[in-house]
Amino acid sequence: MSAPKRTTTPTVAEPVDFDLAHAANVLTDAVAKAGAAIMAHYAGPTDVDFKDDASPVTQADRDAEIVLLEALEALAPDIHIVSEETAADRTTPLGSRFFLVDPLDGTKEFIKKRSDFTVNVALIEDGFPRFGIVYAPARSLLAVTTADGVAMEAELAPDASGADLSSLKQTRLHVRAGDRSALTALVSLSHLDPETEKFLDALNIAERTGAGSSVKFLEIARGNADVYPRFGPTMEWDTAAGQAVLEAAGGRVLDADGARFRYGKTEKGLLNPSFVAWSR
Repeated sequence: MSAPKRTTTPTVAEPVDFDLAHAANVLTDAVAKAGAAIMAHYAGPTDVDFKDDASPVTQADRDAEIVLLEALEALAPDIHIVSEETAADRTTPLGSRFFLVDPLDGTKEFIKKRSDFTVNVALIEDGFPRFGIVYAPARSLLAVTTADGVAMEAELAPDASGADLSSLKQTRLHVRAGDRSALTALVSLSHLDPETEKFLDALNIAERTGAGSSVKFLEIARGNADVYPRFGPTMEWDTAAGQAVLEAAGGRVLDADGARFRYGKTEKGLLNPSFVAWSR
C-alpha cells in the first residue's frame, strides 16, 4: 500500500466547524485498522531503523501511519496533517487548525514487546487540543473525545476491518480528586531523569508507576493516578491526543509557568518544553 498524497504546506481555507462526534466515529474505525497493522508485526521479530535523531522506527510505525493519513484526508481534506514519520518540515507556521499524528507512540515499548504503546491523533485549534483519540491496541483500550469536555473509554480489539464506535460499550472518563497527602505518580520508563526525581521528592508520593507512551495520560484520565511530570524532550505529536483526552476528563496539562500547554511551536521545530499533567 502506498502512502496517500499529502499537502506540503498548510491550506489557507479552513472549515468553520469540526464535528467531534463524527470524527470520533471515523477515527475509531481508523485506529482499529491501524492497531491491526501494528499488531501484525508484534508477535514476530522487529526490524528496527533509526532516524536522524537516533529514535527508533519500525515498519509498524509506517503501516499505521498510512492507515491514519488516508482516514484523516477523507475526514477533513482541508485540515493540514503533521504526522511523525512524514513531518519533514517542522518550522513552517501551521495556521489555527491542524492534526497531530503519532502512528505508534512508544516505539521502544513496542520493540520490547510491552503493551504500553499507543496510536495518537489530535486536532489542534488556536494552539490547544480540542479533539483527541488514543488507542492502545495491545490492551484493547480506546479513549476518545466525543464532544467538547467529554471523553469516553471503550474496549476495542484491533481489527483490520475497522470498528463502529456506536456499537461499543462506552464509559465516560473522569479524573479523580487526588489526595494531596498520598499521590500516585506516573513516570516514563525510558526517560526518567534527575529533574523528575527532584519534582516528585517535593510531593507526597505514595505510589509510583512506570509506563510508556500516552498510556500515562490515560491512567490519569481514568482516575487511576494523579500526576505525570515530564522534563525530558517530547514532540508535539507525542502529547496532544493524550492532553485532549485528559482535559476532557477534567484534568490539566501545564507548562513550567503554570499555563495551559500549547501547540504549534514551529519556532521550536514542534519540540515540547517541560510539562506536568494533573488530575483534579
